[in-house]
Amino acid sequence: MADTLTPPRQAASYAAVRAGRAARSSVAILVFLAVWELVPRIGLVDSIFLPPASRVAATWFELAADGQLWENLAASLARALTGFTIALLIAVPLGLVIGWYRTADELLTPLLEVFRNTAALALLPVFVLLLGLGETSKISLIVFACVWPILLNTISAVRTVDPLLIKSARSLGFGSAAVFGKVVLPASVPAVFTGIRLAAAASILVLVAAEMVGAKAGLGYLINAAQYNFEVPQMYAGIVTISLLGIAFNHALTAVERRLSRWRS
Repeated sequence: MADTLTPPRQAASYAAVRAGRAARSSVAILVFLAVWELVPRIGLVDSIFLPPASRVAATWFELAADGQLWENLAASLARALTGFTIALLIAVPLGLVIGWYRTADELLTPLLEVFRNTAALALLPVFVLLLGLGETSKISLIVFACVWPILLNTISAVRTVDPLLIKSARSLGFGSAAVFGKVVLPASVPAVFTGIRLAAAASILVLVAAEMVGAKAGLGYLINAAQYNFEVPQMYAGIVTISLLGIAFNHALTAVERRLSRWRS
């Protein structure tokens, strides 16, 4: 008879597995940081233009200590979250309606096709001309960039629900509203969250570009100002912060998706 692990041993086994996964996941990052540190130090790249990773890290902590980093991060985070949330509130309901109702699809799809193929950054001058250099133009641009990944993935998620699930629910006497709420919505969650994560990445990308035009605070402003003042380590510190923000955003959304998809396990 096979031995069964006691709860303490089982917990230790799970902890060892998680530690092993974390170690393997960190290898590529550690190698990248090592290469970044060595390349400018051995003269392959001018350290003026690519400072060693340790110098960038030291600059990052200096910016964090004097509060400059947190001030700009807070400004960027407020814009990104506001634009992302507005896009979410618009795109998910609209995508569900278009994906479920044929009439809405026929009416709205031609117009959506026109706008979804227009790059958000190409419209930055238009938003600035119409809405000015203030917060409205920046948030509106983020909304525009975030709407399309969420909308298109939501439409696709509704349309690709297994027809057998829908037929089975209807054969059990479920009405259209019940089928939509109990079958289509839960089955659409993974694909919808794929679009949401893509939109989160788009919000950071567009945010940085928008903050380089007329902003007085934000990570994009920090990077742009550092470039003009030739504060290269500060510039890289801002870029690293944006990368960390994107990673944190993605992890938070992944955690929410797992909670909403527990029924699948």
